[in-house]
Amino acid sequence: MIHINKVGEVTGVTVRTLRYYDEIGLLKPTSKTEGGHRLYTNEEIKKLQQVQFLKKVGFRLHEIKDMLTFSDWDWSDSLKNQLSFVINEQENLKKIELSLRELIHGIAIEGEENLIAIQKIMQLSSKDKEIQQYYRESVFKDREIKLLERVPNMTSDSSDSLEWIALIGQLKRYMKEGPKASKVQNIIRRMDEKRLEEFDGENEFLDKLWEIRMSPKQSEKLGLYPIDQDVLEFMNQAYVFFIAKEKSSTRIRRKE
Repeated sequence: MIHINKVGEVTGVTVRTLRYYDEIGLLKPTSKTEGGHRLYTNEEIKKLQQVQFLKKVGFRLHEIKDMLTFSDWDWSDSLKNQLSFVINEQENLKKIELSLRELIHGIAIEGEENLIAIQKIMQLSSKDKEIQQYYRESVFKDREIKLLERVPNMTSDSSDSLEWIALIGQLKRYMKEGPKASKVQNIIRRMDEKRLEEFDGENEFLDKLWEIRMSPKQSEKLGLYPIDQDVLEFMNQAYVFFIAKEKSSTRIRRKE
């Protein structure tokens, strides 16, 4: 016979838990000492290990009790049901993960305006994904839909998306300095470098995407994060100045 305290030491299950298992009829001790301490045999220890394993794979105590009590229990059916449950839970957790990423990235864009970011993400998540997919397919060609997959995503943790989010957040913070400010132009320069890295030669696609981005209604239909219109207009002004400056520098270099 093994004393309840020793069982706890060997298995890692607390004495309190063993007492609870006894109370609910999940694991009864073989006998008790004169002082009332529970005693277990090797068979109970084996059963306890089975309980621990089944808990580990997600079964509840009342389910485990039935599984270990009835000799005609359908283990195959139970395990398949548990697997389906776990897969569904994984899908739900993935959705939660993506929502949390959107919130974190939204706050990175909005700065200290945390509640605004939360409201925007709530607005974005409430939209019908099937309608958004239909809109994508009606506006973009098959090849362009593949290009859309490379567009920075608020739910992504890729270094590319994270950098884009950081750049937009920085741009918003420096708006008061004007589109020609050196800090703003440095941000625009990096944005243009990233554009060339990912979408060089895809100007038709980028123009179409930017036209949609500049329209709040179309952006919503496509499922894009709702960046404030004044930020987008500022970005456009800064980019126009950047391109003009680049062309001017190119002409000067050619003359030299």
